[in-house]
Amino acid sequence: MSKVEIYTKGHCPYCHRAKALLAQKGVEFQEYPIDVQPELRDVMIERANGGWTVPQIFIDDKLVGGCDDMMALEAQQKLNPMLGLA
Repeated sequence: MSKVEIYTKGHCPYCHRAKALLAQKGVEFQEYPIDVQPELRDVMIERANGGWTVPQIFIDDKLVGGCDDMMALEAQQKLNPMLGLA
């Protein structure tokens, strides 16, 4: 299974939606709550090539983007292969 990381904020509906999709697929992920750990915000921005909105989602250290980007991959049936799912 792929390594999945997601930078989030607790009040963000897009973050909740992205995490719900991953949970529905049974995918474990490392969550970095930048509202609780603000020191991770700069790390997120650097990793996301300047992306400052949440969520920022990474699969195997590759930037996927935000919730809409991940949902688009799901709609195109490209997300499961990226996640290592059959």
